[in-house]
Amino acid sequence: MADNNMRCTICGRRLKMQSQYDVPIYDPNTGFTVCRNCIKEINHYLEEEDHRRFHELKKTFADKIGAVIEKNKPHVIKEYLDQFIIKQERAKKILSVAVYNHYKRMKYDYEHADSDDEIDKSNVIIMGPTGCGKTAMLSHLSKLLDIPFAVTDASSLTEAGFVGADVEVAVRNLYYAAGQNIEKTEHGIIYLDEFDKIARKSGENNSITADPGHEGVQQGLLKMLEGSVVEFTARGQRKHPEAPTIKVNTKNILFIVGGAFVGIDKIVAQRIRKGEASLGFGVDIQPKDESDDKFNELIHQVRPEDLMKYGIIPEIIGRLPVICTLETLDEHSLFRILTEPKNAPVKQYQKLLAMDNVQLEFEEAALLAVAKKAIERKTGARSLKGIIEDTMLDVMFDIPKSELPRKVIVTEECVNDGAEPKVIFLEDEEPLAEVAN
Repeated sequence: MADNNMRCTICGRRLKMQSQYDVPIYDPNTGFTVCRNCIKEINHYLEEEDHRRFHELKKTFADKIGAVIEKNKPHVIKEYLDQFIIKQERAKKILSVAVYNHYKRMKYDYEHADSDDEIDKSNVIIMGPTGCGKTAMLSHLSKLLDIPFAVTDASSLTEAGFVGADVEVAVRNLYYAAGQNIEKTEHGIIYLDEFDKIARKSGENNSITADPGHEGVQQGLLKMLEGSVVEFTARGQRKHPEAPTIKVNTKNILFIVGGAFVGIDKIVAQRIRKGEASLGFGVDIQPKDESDDKFNELIHQVRPEDLMKYGIIPEIIGRLPVICTLETLDEHSLFRILTEPKNAPVKQYQKLLAMDNVQLEFEEAALLAVAKKAIERKTGARSLKGIIEDTMLDVMFDIPKSELPRKVIVTEECVNDGAEPKVIFLEDEEPLAEVAN
């Protein structure tokens, strides 16, 4: 039986009890005792302190996001993208507005943390032919906003239980892109490339066979896209009960899924023609038009029902309300990409050769030849640098042999026939000026 003269070590109040078990905290060795009233007061203080810190943290986040919003209005974002991305005006506007609204939504949620009033997240689906600038646009966007950005190949993902990467690997990639900082991770951008490769093979009709890399992956992505706590192990570690895990809340992560969606234009064309007579007299038979202009016209008319027909499940489409479409790049656009953007391939090679005291010049006909080759390869802007690399290989190999100032002129014959570029030795011995941005 405990001593009836026992007092609380904190408040000094005498305790009335029948047994030592009536005292919530009691150490018989030291006599340290805490009464129930003190425990209640301590708990109340801790709850208030947690509440205060929670609101201070939310206010800090809201202030940080407010600063991002203030200096990154949609027109500012688009003007920045214009420096790097040629054409794709509509896509740049859609992305600018989508990112701006995403940050406004986060700010609103932080400022109204105590209420149930929330703004739903607007993830983005971006589609367009290969080499049209999808990944480049998003990469530059992340640099402007100074937020973590990670690209994950959706075609490598498989349903849980099958050989391959689980869907959580997308968040894990962002975690490492953020320098293993959970706070930064929870405000980043995840780009799921090749998303069209996980469309279910049967389109609108369910398949009775296993489909580990398609519909099952889409089902696994649902909660992540909407906003949930994702748990994953460190890179290289297998999942098992004893493995330490990292938890990341995806509520404020902007998901952008993209791909070429080859054939989506045909689905759109079929929907547009639906209801028109296809047989009989008086049918207006349209000539088959596979031109880029026709493709660009159709791609901008993609609707959710077309994506369902393609094989994207309705639940996923509901979590990707923003549809962003990119056009095929024509020869003129590829010509502009070679020289106009800040990081244009021609400017990059001019800077490289300037370090060897060489002035590099491309004739207009040579650049047009490069653009034509890229069109023939059907890889868009992706192949431009490779074509120039092939053309410049011998020059870049021989240039370092001498330190004399020279001018190298690349002609059309260099691109088409593999001819040697013109090399002119300059009289001026002064080092060449650095190439302007």
